[in-house]
Amino acid sequence: MFHTLEGSISRALSDYLQAQFQLDMPVATEQPKQSDFGELALPVAFQLARQLKKAPKAIAEQLAAGLAGKIDGVAALEVANGYLNVRFDRGYYANQILTGNDQDTQEFSTRKTIVEHTNINPNKAAHIGHLRNAILGDTFVRMMKAMGTRVEVQNYIDNTGVQVADVVAAFHFLEKKTADEVRALTLQPRFDYLCWDLYAKISQLEDGKVWRGETIHEIEAGHGPLSEMGHIVADAIVECHLNTMLRLGVQYDVLPRESEILHLQFWASCFEQLKERKAIYLETEGKNSGCWVMPGSAFRENAGEEDSKVIVRSNGTVTYVGKDIAYQLWKFGLLGKDFYYRKLRTYADGHPCFVSQASPDGATPADFGNGVAVFNVIDSRQSYLQDVVAAGLRALGYNDQAARSIHFSYEMVALTPRTCVDLGIELSEEDKARPYVEVSGRKGLGVKADDLIDQLIARARVEVDSRHESKPEASRHLVAHQIAICALRYFMLKFTRTTVIAFDLQEALSFEGETGPYVQYAAVRAQNILRKTAERGLPLPNFKAVCNAGTFAAAFANEDLWQLLLDISRLDSILAAAVENGEPAALAKYAYQLAQGFSRFYHDFRVLDEPDEDRRNVLLWMTQYFATQLERTLSTLGIAVPEYM
Repeated sequence: MFHTLEGSISRALSDYLQAQFQLDMPVATEQPKQSDFGELALPVAFQLARQLKKAPKAIAEQLAAGLAGKIDGVAALEVANGYLNVRFDRGYYANQILTGNDQDTQEFSTRKTIVEHTNINPNKAAHIGHLRNAILGDTFVRMMKAMGTRVEVQNYIDNTGVQVADVVAAFHFLEKKTADEVRALTLQPRFDYLCWDLYAKISQLEDGKVWRGETIHEIEAGHGPLSEMGHIVADAIVECHLNTMLRLGVQYDVLPRESEILHLQFWASCFEQLKERKAIYLETEGKNSGCWVMPGSAFRENAGEEDSKVIVRSNGTVTYVGKDIAYQLWKFGLLGKDFYYRKLRTYADGHPCFVSQASPDGATPADFGNGVAVFNVIDSRQSYLQDVVAAGLRALGYNDQAARSIHFSYEMVALTPRTCVDLGIELSEEDKARPYVEVSGRKGLGVKADDLIDQLIARARVEVDSRHESKPEASRHLVAHQIAICALRYFMLKFTRTTVIAFDLQEALSFEGETGPYVQYAAVRAQNILRKTAERGLPLPNFKAVCNAGTFAAAFANEDLWQLLLDISRLDSILAAAVENGEPAALAKYAYQLAQGFSRFYHDFRVLDEPDEDRRNVLLWMTQYFATQLERTLSTLGIAVPEYM
């Protein structure tokens, strides 16, 4: 409702300025520094002062007089220090929410936005750092969908890269396994854990670099026993990753694979375009002799020759960034080529997930790519490579697409020393004294995502069992799972993307403070109030029949109650700003503030024991409205509301 009325006020003032002064200008709104000043503050008089050659105060007074009584839902327009302050009609405002007349007409976009996230190398189990990527990407997708944006979710699979090559080399050269023997291993539980250990093992060996070169060359060529083993390993690990992410509620539309970027000549087509536009050149001397490189000046100011980026190595293999330029061109529909697709799985809600393939045999027709904007969820350490990709688009003349190729960056996830101890990770005395401990897949130091989720569920289950031992086993397991996933997702989301996270197991699961379970508990409390009315033989009233602008105006004369209603009704405004700024943390913070507000409401107002019937009806309606808005917020954050806690 807040978003709707704010828009109405802005439009009314814009129309007045056009009619009165022939001025076509947008009207900005601000939040007053104190609630005493009203619900909105309009600085428009300061913008007009120079044009109208009047003092801001005089202009604001003229606007207030001209618009008085002409905007539905506005009780008063007041002038203070040149600002035009707006006071809402409280009864009207609440009644609009009740009757459902507070919603803007939602126009769902027909233009597609692509969000690429997760993108875990399919060579070992997912770890805690990958979870931040997936949770941020999934939440941003949910936020945009809630705003009416058409979104396609992609998870790029680098199945021909050096990490896969390392694991294949470990199986072939170290373990002396055949492709069939590795295929048999994929049928055992935790195949991704087995690969985790192998990857760490081969990364410490000097011979590993030689084996890697031989392996990656065969994988990129797409034939031979090492190539076959590469597909076996990568495909099995991808299934493991999809299962891990599904535990968090993360789903995908399509998994484009790097092998098809090569075998369907995506890269070859891109390579020819880059050479034709002279975006890259063949280096003939120095350390990059024989390589195709992009000059540093294309993507970095004041760059020298040493800043040039290798796109194709001297041995003919293409680097990651080269393949990514081709992939980015495809996302925007600029390559003139497409993948073939097959359905990989169907999620429980009926949503299909496709994967790319090189052959039309058995392919299913599908429409992917051709996005109008692309968000690449990749950690900040890859900023340089993302700059190179955008430079590749610009070098090919696709300046608009380069501007709409957005690096949705974030900082790394580490662990607190306390959490390392909780998870059985041995630390040196030096590491124990650090504020956080970095993880490293190559060193084998880290927390596997499934281990972390299991640990969170186990700890949540102890708490649930202690409070609700009489509940059925399946019910307690479900609630523990919902609390654990909430704790994890909220912890990953409450920090801004530019913040390094030190994940702490105990803090994440706490029912106190700025945590997911605290927010969940507020939603459960609200539902409990509504449930208890039925238990007392008092079904919820038909609020549209028993509440109106008059009863609302009387109840919301209470300032605390009014401020809480305003906060609850700000969801759409908060969501719009969070999408605009690309910052899910804003929505997580809003959820916490709502929970705090409801906690005060819960203690200050005895809803079911309120003797005045009209006031009790308003309080019950407020409780229901709060529950609905918080559940909408939590759903957008990917968090479920348990039946009990």
